[in-house]
Amino acid sequence: MSDNSSGFWATLKRPSIKYSLLTLLTAGFVSGVFFWGGFNTAMEATNTLEFCIGCHEMKDNVYQEYKKTIHYSNRTGVRAYCSDCHVPKDWTHKMIRKVQASRELYGKVMGTIDTPEKFEAKRLQLATNEWARMKASDSRECRNCHSFTAMDIEKQKARASKMHKIGQDDKQTCIDCHKGIAHSKPKNMPEEEEEEGDATF
Repeated sequence: MSDNSSGFWATLKRPSIKYSLLTLLTAGFVSGVFFWGGFNTAMEATNTLEFCIGCHEMKDNVYQEYKKTIHYSNRTGVRAYCSDCHVPKDWTHKMIRKVQASRELYGKVMGTIDTPEKFEAKRLQLATNEWARMKASDSRECRNCHSFTAMDIEKQKARASKMHKIGQDDKQTCIDCHKGIAHSKPKNMPEEEEEEGDATF
């Protein structure tokens, strides 16, 4: 280690003569607030629709499918955005999801889904990963807006009412039946999954 770098660390470890402890604590607190505010602003910026469809892989594929669904346009005018379904609301799970999502940058750089053909070839793998994540969390993001306890099942259409009662009895979660609710299902899905995830009521 060079003398310069030894001197630098020694200076950092030396007690302050010039500034009081209160000044140092205040400066640290203010810096922390600015850092935290900037960090949260950046995190929220990555949750916007504009960010999500900033690459053509998303804009030209899943975004076009999503625009044809009830989550995009419906009689009540309530719209679910990408982050509503794919990013947890609570801080801990959100950070875990952001770290997991950073792996997608590798796919972007390597061009693994940069053409419609490549995207379709990987669609089953991508969808299966996301369905497994949602299943493991008991469809946590779906339940930010939907829950069995808030549903008036008797006011639903006959098929929806019947299936939701079965779902409750069998302790199923949203993604067990609603795999094709916001995006097209992969063409090469196994037959049993095709039948299970076919509810679009």
